[in-house]
This record gives sequence, C-alpha cells and structure tokens, in this order.
Amino acid sequence: MFGLFLMLPVLALYARGLPDYSPLLLGLAMGAYGLTQALLQIPFGRWSDRLGRKPVITIGLLLFALGSLIGALSSSVAWLIVARCVQGAGAVSAAVSALLADLTRPEVRTRAMAFVGISIGLSFVLSLVLGPVLEAVVGVPGIFVMMLVMAVAGLVLLRFAVPDEPPRGAGSDAPSLSVLLELLVRPSLAPLYAGMFALHFLITATFIAVPPVLVTDLGLASVGHWKVYLGVFVASLAGTIPLIMATERTKVGPALLVVAVLLAAVSQAALGRWHGSLWMFLGALTLFFAVFNYLEARLPALLTLAASSTERGAALGIFATAQFLGAFAGGALGGVLLGRFGLPGVFWGGAMLGLAWAGVAGFSGRAAAFQRERA
Repeated sequence: MFGLFLMLPVLALYARGLPDYSPLLLGLAMGAYGLTQALLQIPFGRWSDRLGRKPVITIGLLLFALGSLIGALSSSVAWLIVARCVQGAGAVSAAVSALLADLTRPEVRTRAMAFVGISIGLSFVLSLVLGPVLEAVVGVPGIFVMMLVMAVAGLVLLRFAVPDEPPRGAGSDAPSLSVLLELLVRPSLAPLYAGMFALHFLITATFIAVPPVLVTDLGLASVGHWKVYLGVFVASLAGTIPLIMATERTKVGPALLVVAVLLAAVSQAALGRWHGSLWMFLGALTLFFAVFNYLEARLPALLTLAASSTERGAALGIFATAQFLGAFAGGALGGVLLGRFGLPGVFWGGAMLGLAWAGVAGFSGRAAAFQRERA
C-alpha cells in the first residue's frame, strides 16, 4: 500500500512530461490499479479459500513486482496504465485479512486488524511526506524500482517470517457462485460491505477537499502539508486506541460502532462548517482520523466473526471490492460535489452519507439483537 500511495503526489506532474499525455490517460493511470483491485478481490478471496492463503498472496506479490518493473521501464502514459493495472491485479487484501483472521483469536482480532489499519494509515501519511522527496532524488521510475524491491521483501517475509496457516479441512473448496451471491446479500454481512464502501468513499472525498482548504482558506503552503497530516494522524491515535480497548474489554461494541459512524458524520459537518478556522478545522480532521482508524479496524474484524472460516476469503473479497468501489465513487462524486457546491459541499455530502450509514448500522444492530433474543 505504501508503494501504491507513493504515486499519488507525484504521478500527475510526471505524466505531463510524457509524449502521449492527456487528461483522460492521466486519470486512467491514477485509477487503473483501483479498477483491477475491485475486479479481482473476490476471485482472489475465493482462490485463497480453495488453495490456501499463502500461495495466493505469493501470486499477488509477484504480479505487483511485475507491474512495478513495467512502470520502471515505462516511457509513456499508456505503459504507466498497463503497469498500474498489473500492480492492481495483485489483489490480495482479502487473502491477507483472511490469513490474519486464521492466525488470531477472536478476542484479539480487532487489535490485530487495527495494527494493519494503522500501518496503512501511516503508509498514506508517509507517502504524502516522502513521495515528492523521493521523486526529486530518484524520479518516478526509481519509485517503481522501490516498489519492486518492497514486493520482493514482502515475498521473503511471507516465506520466512509469517506463520503457516492452520491446516485446511478435508474437501476445502471455494464457495460456489450461488453461495457467493448468498454471501453478498446475507443480512449479517451486507451492512458491513456497505460500511466499508461508505468509509472509503469518505476518506477519498475528504482528500479531494482538504489540500485545497489548507492552501486557499487557511493559507498553508503545500510544502508544509506533511506536518499537518503527520500531526493529525498521531493525535488521532488518542481517540482510536480507547475505542479499540473499549470494544475488546466491554460488551458495548455494537453501540460503539454506531457512535463512531455518527462521529464521522459530525467530523465531516465540522470540516464543512469551520473550513476557514485553522484550529477548528484541524480538530475536526483529527476526530475524523480517529474514527476512521477505528472503523478501518473494526469492520473487517466484525466480518471475520460473521463469516465462517471456509467462507471468510470470499466474504473478505466482496468486502475489499466494496472498499475499492467506495474509493472510486468517493473520487468521482466528490469531484461532482466540489464543482457544484465548492469545498464545503464535499464535506457536507460526506456528513449526509455518514448519517445514512449510521442509520443502516443502527438498524442492522437492532435487527441482530432481536434475532439473538428470539434464538
């Protein structure tokens, strides 16, 4: 994820210097990996249920390495698109999450998922800080080479550092298409898919508007934005960690989920309302990061509890597909909101989505509690 994120602050400027540059091709180069990720998460998840987690993760890392090599050798935007598509074809998020679930006890799974979520969040922050610096030193082809090296390092870690997955039962196989469709609409799982879609819609749309607000409304030069992102992320952990600990040590997990979603909506509304006030804006952004980190960990943990071990890879595949589709929709619709209603409109749109999500989460939680009482 760090390798993919490194392209975000540098690819647009780099592509402008290539002979076949056009805005359309640039957009495809920026988003191509998300498309192949979304298309292949479910197949990779199903294959991990059938073939095992580690073999599928190995294939995904090899594809990511191949895409990185193509990117390092690319001299046109068209080849960059190919490189990003091949990188995205290494769609192992579901398989990695399923392996983590296989190797952890239910009572500590949220904490384990939290480490993954926090590492991804930190990777995002570090990419904003280091991307422009690395581009100045080694160029975009050099960043692709770094991705290749990281993929090889990932293969070494997978082989020698990651514990073996538990033995699979006799007759383990990927779920049939009918089972996959049932997983897609199962009442205990569908709200979690919707939640991950909404969460990544929010994070993508938020970062359409945050950088311009920092420059135009708050007067912060772009060269100093890394300080804002790093400070906000570190401060947000003071909210994320207590939420995680309360979830693990108490029985109010379902209520905390709804509260966290409501806080996400509140933070979006605060960003829209106080986008001209530095400290209010930074406080709202810190609140958003705190609940984002918590939900990024809590949602996959809930999914792994709701899906059986033989269905987990496929369910996480649907889950990851919802995540990448949410990111795509957040970018596309966030741009529409920006053009029609300006920077505050992006945040107010996020607040409305957060309220709708809270309603879905609350209703599904009450329905689950009612079913438990009947049982």
